Amino acid sequence: MPLARESEIGTLGAVAPVGLPLNSKYERLIARAKEAAAANTIVVHPCDETSLRGATEAAELGLINPILVGPAAKINTVAREYKLDIAKYEIVNVAHSDAAAARAVELIHEGRGELLMKGSLHTDELMRAVTASKTGLRTARRVSHVFIMDVPTHSETLFVTDAAINIFPDLDAKVDIVQNAIDLFTQLGLGTPRVAILSAVETVTAKIPSTIDAAALCKMADRGQITGGVLDGPLAFDNAIDPEAARIKGIKSPVAGRAQILVVPDLEAGNMLAKNLIYLSKADSAGLVLGARVPIVLTSRADSVRSRMASCAAAVLYAVARRSAVTVPAA
Repeated sequence: MPLARESEIGTLGAVAPVGLPLNSKYERLIARAKEAAAANTIVVHPCDETSLRGATEAAELGLINPILVGPAAKINTVAREYKLDIAKYEIVNVAHSDAAAARAVELIHEGRGELLMKGSLHTDELMRAVTASKTGLRTARRVSHVFIMDVPTHSETLFVTDAAINIFPDLDAKVDIVQNAIDLFTQLGLGTPRVAILSAVETVTAKIPSTIDAAALCKMADRGQITGGVLDGPLAFDNAIDPEAARIKGIKSPVAGRAQILVVPDLEAGNMLAKNLIYLSKADSAGLVLGARVPIVLTSRADSVRSRMASCAAAVLYAVARRSAVTVPAA
């Protein structure tokens, strides 16, 4: 199953809503992460202002202990130009972005970090090193991305998956996509998630293959092949998140109208959904890549400060939960 390149999906972390209350979803997430022990974080090629500032701001909040991997001269030049104090952070000097990605993966294997954070290199450069069959950070799980959406007009935090990595996932890939999202939700301490498997309609029909996948995923959850969440599907977007829409359609389930995780049929649908939430509903979007040996924070130059900090906070809380848990077995 192919992975999406950054240039193919565009940037999703744009447009921070104005005037958000201090008790909004992200502030609560960040506050909880600040109470945990900071996570050792390998920051890959932080060679522009946005990525280096994001790492230093997360460190100043007490979320992470960064190790900066990249050309030392370039990192120091950026720090001087933008008056960022990085004197107390370790810099691992390598020649270029490809070398930074490779060395970052090595540092994870050496036990130096619990998280990876993307800097100013392309996403596909980093993911190529992460998914390398012999030297990467693969596990038995499919790698997938989860957006954590703070929608000002919606009471629930919404997880959207996968809108950034898997282009046309088959049923086996969707099993891992769903399980990764459930694990993140539960390990963030949010309880048992209500998971909607989205399609264009809420009835199973051979004419729309995603409805058949949805039905299969729900039955797999019934049989214990997917654990930790309550699944329903296929559901259309309206009757997944709006109780009145579910009532009108006569859909009765614990999930319909109250979904917390939205599993999209493919990357195109997820990309459009996420961008609609960001640009029309003024949502913030944090997110992580899961399924590797460590969570990976993918930040964008367009991300708001709150989005970047929320992504770090989610990764830290996920890492804290994993410290005392059984890790995903290596492939």
